[in-house]
Amino acid sequence: MPNRELDRLLHDVSVFVRRFVVMSEAQLVAITLWIAHTHAIDAAEATPYLTPNSPTKRSGKTRLLEVLALLVRNPLRAAGASEAALFRSIASESPPTLLMDEVDAIFGPKAREHEDIRALLNAGYTRGNPVLRCVGEGSKQRVLEFSSFCPKALAGIGALPDTVSDRALPIRLKRRTRSETVERFRVRQVKGEAVLLYERLAAWADENLDALAEARPALPEELDDRAQDTYEPLFAIADMAGGEWPDIARRALVLLRSEQADEEDDAIGVRLLADVWTAFEREPADRISTERLLVLLSEDSEAPWSEWHGRPLTARGLAQQLKPFGVRSRNVRLPDGTTPKGYKREQFEDLWRRYPPENGSQNATSATTPSLSQKQAVFNPPQRTSVAFPKSASKPHEQRVVADVADRPLEKAENADRAATCVVCDRTFALGENGSAVVTCASCVSRREAMA
Repeated sequence: MPNRELDRLLHDVSVFVRRFVVMSEAQLVAITLWIAHTHAIDAAEATPYLTPNSPTKRSGKTRLLEVLALLVRNPLRAAGASEAALFRSIASESPPTLLMDEVDAIFGPKAREHEDIRALLNAGYTRGNPVLRCVGEGSKQRVLEFSSFCPKALAGIGALPDTVSDRALPIRLKRRTRSETVERFRVRQVKGEAVLLYERLAAWADENLDALAEARPALPEELDDRAQDTYEPLFAIADMAGGEWPDIARRALVLLRSEQADEEDDAIGVRLLADVWTAFEREPADRISTERLLVLLSEDSEAPWSEWHGRPLTARGLAQQLKPFGVRSRNVRLPDGTTPKGYKREQFEDLWRRYPPENGSQNATSATTPSLSQKQAVFNPPQRTSVAFPKSASKPHEQRVVADVADRPLEKAENADRAATCVVCDRTFALGENGSAVVTCASCVSRREAMA
């Protein structure tokens, strides 16, 4: 029998989240179930990391964390927290839901000062997997076990290490286009609604912990063993809600797992999109052969493509860089009648709207304001769905949608007067950070050294 109360609660949570962040249906389903999971964490033996990431800034990661902070159980925004503070917070009698932004800095190749935090995050997806640390001074030191188990949302730019991504619910966000609108997020204005949702989630969890602990949901065969283990608590919640939730949840989580990218830092991909746009602007046709595109890319002396890992970018390398963006080469008919492998302008147009090539720091937010009142069914974000999900059994929610046209201030590097911009990934970094080169940041230097 469907649990109408839980079905309605999940529906209301999903509508609240969708008001402020643009995402796909599958991502919305996963985030909704994960929020409920944080309140029922005492019934779970494993927890998936929620990993909002994107190729570049201003894609909604921080806003999503701000929304989550109003809904998840015992939220802990851990920006700048010390290792000792994190260890003791997670090991407390009431473990938090850890919300961390800019985790790419923690897992970067030069971030040796964060080894303790990395160990904590790597170990914390299953219950009963403590991290050992010495506490005290000198001869009075003793070894203590610190619990590392709690729900964690880890947001950052680019790919995360396999030790994290293999245990994650990947939420790959994109910059929204002008047609994708969200409501302006003001904590004081929405906190009342959020408190009511929080209290409903807490009350539901208190009443159903025993049932969730005993649940043994069917696990999709499409998922590997690690994903089955970490996603099991979410399937248990979906099954308890009943109705269409079990089917929706399995489709969504299988889709997210299958779309999980196996790639290098996406910032270089955004640079490539801009350079492909430049190449198309130089050509009179709406299609280019792969061979011609590689020539045009390599002609820019300031771009990395003529010396990509020590040699010119190849057709295979180009395909690998474009694959995470869903762009693949195809046979294209050229004006001379030949049909070589190549690319059409139409394959990139949606991406260029999300990552404007004229100025990589521009924000593709809406310049127009839609109707202040419009109906939008849950799990039906505009223009973003790659698979058809069933409509929610709940009644569509009437919501107020306004365009958020305010750009966020650009992030500044420490010691801005001693800052430089990497010519490979456009990341701002302090001069001397990589020990030598001024024009390439530490992460790109290390990646090239590893590829050599």
